[in-house]
Amino acid sequence: MKRTQSIDLGVMRKAPKLFAFRPLALAVTAGTLIGCSDDRQEAQVYRSVDDCISGNPGQTEQCEIAYKQAEQEAIKSGPKYSNLRACVEDFGANNCQSFPVQNNQSIFMPLMAGYMFGSMMNSGFRSAPLYTSYSRRSPAYGKWTSTDGSLYGSANSNKVRVNDKAFKPKPTVRRTMSRGGFGSTIAAKSSFGGRTSRSSWGG
Repeated sequence: MKRTQSIDLGVMRKAPKLFAFRPLALAVTAGTLIGCSDDRQEAQVYRSVDDCISGNPGQTEQCEIAYKQAEQEAIKSGPKYSNLRACVEDFGANNCQSFPVQNNQSIFMPLMAGYMFGSMMNSGFRSAPLYTSYSRRSPAYGKWTSTDGSLYGSANSNKVRVNDKAFKPKPTVRRTMSRGGFGSTIAAKSSFGGRTSRSSWGG
């Protein structure tokens, strides 16, 4: 897979207006465990940060911090492209944005469509970013997907089921990927039982 030079993530974090959200779910709050033999959790999908706050009275600060954490995780581990066309191929028109990097150049990333907001056993919370694709060529079309290409069902659904791994930080991505690369990542995860192959784009 075609790769370019490494990306300076420190420079990217200085870019203004990091993510302009599409009109999709912005937050997911984890519910109770489903069954003793299934470690997945049922999660409710909210349509905005305000909905997250409404659904979690007294947790305004937690909802806002969770969003910021998910935003930074998306910058760190999300898919990155050297040109707009490659990003649009995977995620659809008007669903990509540019970030300045070194040497007055830019890379392109999909817009973060939402974030998962989950409670922990010790009363803390955690979050993780979500994307969706508007490209019919992509296996992520109309579905929730994480930065590493895991799929979590229809983006039209107000409930998803995730396990503990969904909230864990993903490896830092410092290289750009080629057109269709994210779809290949999803296929690799499916083929290897949810584990990416060594030829994955991350790292």
